[in-house]
Amino acid sequence: MSNVSDQADRLHADRVLVLDFGSQYTQLIARRIRESRVYSEIHPCNTPISAVRDFKPKGIILSGSPASVYDNTPPFCPPEILDMGVPILGICYGMQWITHRMSGAVSKSARREYGRADLVIDDDTDLFKDVGEASRSARGLERTTTVWMSHGDRIDRAPDGFDVIAHTANSPTAAMRHEKRRIYAIQFHPEVAHTPQGAQILKNFLYRICGCVPTWTMKAYLDQAVEQIRRRVGDAGVLCALSGGVDSAVAAVLTHRAVGDQLTCVFVDNGLLRHKEAEQVTETFRKTFKLNLRYVDASKSFLKKLKGVTDPERKRRIIGRQFIQAFEDEAKDLGRPEFLVQGTLYPDVIESVSFKGPSATIKTHHNVGGLPMRMRFKLIEPLRELFKDEVRRLGEEMGLSEEILWRHPFPGPGLAVRIIGEVTRKRLELLREADAIVEDEIRKAGLYRPIWQAFAVLLPIKTVGVMGDERTYEHVAAVRAVQSQDGMTADWARLPHEVLEAISNRIVNEVRGINRVVYDISSKPPSTIEWE
Repeated sequence: MSNVSDQADRLHADRVLVLDFGSQYTQLIARRIRESRVYSEIHPCNTPISAVRDFKPKGIILSGSPASVYDNTPPFCPPEILDMGVPILGICYGMQWITHRMSGAVSKSARREYGRADLVIDDDTDLFKDVGEASRSARGLERTTTVWMSHGDRIDRAPDGFDVIAHTANSPTAAMRHEKRRIYAIQFHPEVAHTPQGAQILKNFLYRICGCVPTWTMKAYLDQAVEQIRRRVGDAGVLCALSGGVDSAVAAVLTHRAVGDQLTCVFVDNGLLRHKEAEQVTETFRKTFKLNLRYVDASKSFLKKLKGVTDPERKRRIIGRQFIQAFEDEAKDLGRPEFLVQGTLYPDVIESVSFKGPSATIKTHHNVGGLPMRMRFKLIEPLRELFKDEVRRLGEEMGLSEEILWRHPFPGPGLAVRIIGEVTRKRLELLREADAIVEDEIRKAGLYRPIWQAFAVLLPIKTVGVMGDERTYEHVAAVRAVQSQDGMTADWARLPHEVLEAISNRIVNEVRGINRVVYDISSKPPSTIEWE
């Protein structure tokens, strides 16, 4: 983001700015604020003060960080924010930065405080209003609540003008307040689930202290987005690469609502799709949503280019190039529309401007993001301010079915990265059949929606088996099922044994060419969700 104000949603006067010091929980802070129906954005902690002022925040939250204020080059934000007169909430490192900046005393804890702690509330008039339960201790009647700590430094002395409003056994200043300047700071993380009343604490900051009104809703966002797209596009043509996934689906339907038949969607069948996926996508969007959808069967050219290729990165690059070529050919036939719709989400935007910098490339991601450089479109990114859960709520607002909104994520390179080794028609047929069985049994067991992803992988090995008293020597299929919130981390799903048994029995009996099924019990990290 080149300028904070460029991205601010002008429909919502009440907005909160989250300044990121590099915490792993920063996205959670923004999400919790939005769950309270207040618009929020994340920007690097070193965002210039002029841009902070342009944003016109009703409140500012300073995130945590793995750093210490005593590091050689500690992260910092413009000190002028402390004099803006805007309510501020410092969380963990944010609290330590405020203390250090305002001449309080920060020191290394005698022992690192990590995990759950009992917070004793000394003042419940504002930030801790309706938080905690009264209990009797050796010190008398106290109001306490459970919070999640994660810090190595602590506040030994609050800055002048600050009152201590909560403490723990290990942190004498676990929360503090400068009432006149409306600066608040807490040593724990209210955004995580391990702080049960964290949402109430954040709401107190938003509503009571900042005076925010909860107007951030998907209905409001929808109305505004439609008007913005309509005003920007005018009479020009718009192109959208439709994959059938929830992001591209919601972006396409939203844009169609704004510009109608000016939108043309292109669905490229690369031959690497799931069982009957091409038919389902084209039928759904043509018949249900009346989209102008062009179906392009490019499967032969994709498989020809992939012949003999086993390296996963080469596969991804080839598929990306072929997709661009197929899409570019269609764009020429359509007279090169002026605009291109992309399903960019807010986590992608955050990653590109993260205080820590872009993540290391674990594997090349294929999406439509490579198209604009080649094709010189003007971009329409109607979802770039939304998290995944908000995209689904927006889809619900527009009437998209649960089948579309809750489809499991599917990699851009498709089944090519779920076939370990060379991609051939025969291997694709085997994997499609096995994968369809996995999905069918997961659905039968009522587990499809609770699970983030479940799929089959075809391994490049064969094993000996016995079927009908005859020796077989056939392929091995691996089943992968994970649970996750956003795909950044994931844990393997503890599928019931009877579900695994049904999947294994059906694959071995129904898919000619597979005689053994294994289950992947690796988490991310250290593994990735996909095998390639």
